[in-house]
Amino acid sequence: MKENKYDDQAFFDQYSQMTRSVEGLKGAGEWHILKQMLPSFEGKRVLDLGCGFGWHCRYAIEQGATFVMGIDISERMISEALSKNNSPRIEYRCMAIEDFDYCPDTFDIVISSLAFHYLESFDDISNKVYRCLTGNGQFVFSVEHPVFTAYGNQDWFYDQAGNRLHWPVDRYFDEGRRNASFLGGDVIKYHKTLTTYINGLLSSGFKITALVEPEPDNTMMEIPGMLDELRRPMFLIIATEK
Repeated sequence: MKENKYDDQAFFDQYSQMTRSVEGLKGAGEWHILKQMLPSFEGKRVLDLGCGFGWHCRYAIEQGATFVMGIDISERMISEALSKNNSPRIEYRCMAIEDFDYCPDTFDIVISSLAFHYLESFDDISNKVYRCLTGNGQFVFSVEHPVFTAYGNQDWFYDQAGNRLHWPVDRYFDEGRRNASFLGGDVIKYHKTLTTYINGLLSSGFKITALVEPEPDNTMMEIPGMLDELRRPMFLIIATEK
């Protein structure tokens, strides 16, 4: 995640125009599922890894969390979080997820939304999260689905008329760096198999309590191109317990 593409002005401007950036959680296609998988925040200390604009931090506070720490490498993201989703019970830090000090028994809940595909090692972050959670602490996160990240360029194959033919899946077992096209820019992401995510969690000591490959909410089907999101999984959401 240390590439920090989100501090590039042109890229950030494009990101800021996305529905999830403008409308917050209700504009995120996976939110209707992620919301159901989150634990109770009442009286809990929460860590949000890759907090972005801070929408999930704000939600945790609104649901009764006593304290939320939001981590993001992008200064622009943190600035927007402070502007849009500030609270005396939220602390934002501008730093890479890998560089945070995961002190033992510090948080009751750790959440992350669409950030770990920017990290080279999932095993490393899984071990760190396990260490910083209290007993029976919960870890819930979403990532881009391995089917979505495998080929690399993250785009459909088209016919000569520009119609979407199919989604390419290739080099699935060849984990590692991918040069993806996202928001008009070249972005470095890291493909990981489903096996890597699951075994990484189990090796760290987590108990997996739920796994969902979410489909878009029916209320979003009128958005151009959204019907095609039913043709392959884009997201993977996993809930675990220490």
